[in-house]
Amino acid sequence: MLNFVYDIPTKVFFGKGQISHLAEQIKRFGNKILLTYGSGSIKERWLYDEVITILKAENIQYRELANIEPNPDITSVREGIKICKENNIQLILAVGGGSTIDASKCIALGYFYDGDPRDIFSKETNITQALPLWTILTLAATWSEMNAWMVISNRELQEKLSYVSSILCPQFAILDPTYTFSVPLKQTIAGIVDIMSHIFEQYFSPTEATEVQDSIAEWLLQTCIYYGHHVIADLQNYDARANIMRAGSLALNWLTGLGKEQDRATHSIEHALSAVYDITHGDWLAIVFPHRMEYVLWDGTDTKILDKFVDLATHVRNIPFLGEPLAIAKAGIHALQNFRSQIGAPAKLSDVDIITPDLDLLADKIIAHGPIGWFKQLEKKDVISILQACE
Repeated sequence: MLNFVYDIPTKVFFGKGQISHLAEQIKRFGNKILLTYGSGSIKERWLYDEVITILKAENIQYRELANIEPNPDITSVREGIKICKENNIQLILAVGGGSTIDASKCIALGYFYDGDPRDIFSKETNITQALPLWTILTLAATWSEMNAWMVISNRELQEKLSYVSSILCPQFAILDPTYTFSVPLKQTIAGIVDIMSHIFEQYFSPTEATEVQDSIAEWLLQTCIYYGHHVIADLQNYDARANIMRAGSLALNWLTGLGKEQDRATHSIEHALSAVYDITHGDWLAIVFPHRMEYVLWDGTDTKILDKFVDLATHVRNIPFLGEPLAIAKAGIHALQNFRSQIGAPAKLSDVDIITPDLDLLADKIIAHGPIGWFKQLEKKDVISILQACE
């Protein structure tokens, strides 16, 4: 296990009715806020009205940035920064899922930068502060509500860029599972896949002697599978929504990844793909991850890789520890593929209407900064093989 420092500064209010703490927490930092949200689904629920009622009752001044895109685009970030600077905004309240929260993080950071916010990803900008950020989560998936990461797209240049800084951690997060009741089936499925993908990328690590982290990861994966079936059967099952939401928070708060080299190769592949094809993040992961698993495992000659897949099969999918280890490992991957099919996640590119993609072009984008992956390093030929399996 590697050395690490663990500091999660976000204060979380979890459960029904926790929005009652909103005003008191906002007023600790000011009363001029930017309210950010997506395509307007919060207006179709009662959440938007509830937030606005609280803000008005407490005389909190607010401006709005609506219609933040899935896979948020840099154009929304630029607009948000402009609103903040013109209105002397003191903090940002992001109401939504990972896309809204990621865009809000970039706005919070870009407020203290005079250049274009795209520079933040492409060069050293030495930004040392960000506007305070509050979040009300409406989609369990990315754990953006409690982490220091942001991912922003630039559709004009067909790129998707990530950035991490401790100053991006939200100060305050409301996690009320009832706010996810109206999330459509498709997005619910994509969220579950995303949560599991984050766990996999921390689980599959070359770092040895990390049994504590690995055991937690296995438990979280079991939780996603068990309650994934329940939430798909009943989108308003509170216990299922609550456990999926909690699993999402724990999946990427470094709990399972600290002290380990983490392998984000699948997300690197997804980022390049969704920069070209504007497909739901979780759908891409559902398609790519099983094929990447099969490619990395291959013939089982790498015993460290084989042992990890055997652990996954036996500890998470309850495959009996009988017979050849390679057969057990493959059975585990097959069981995960079955789960993907059972909840209705896409399995191949044609399921998301992508026919005859330019694999060479996509592979070049994926490895633009060199080979990817820690658990097994992937070069261009490897990436092309994985993409071919996805067709």
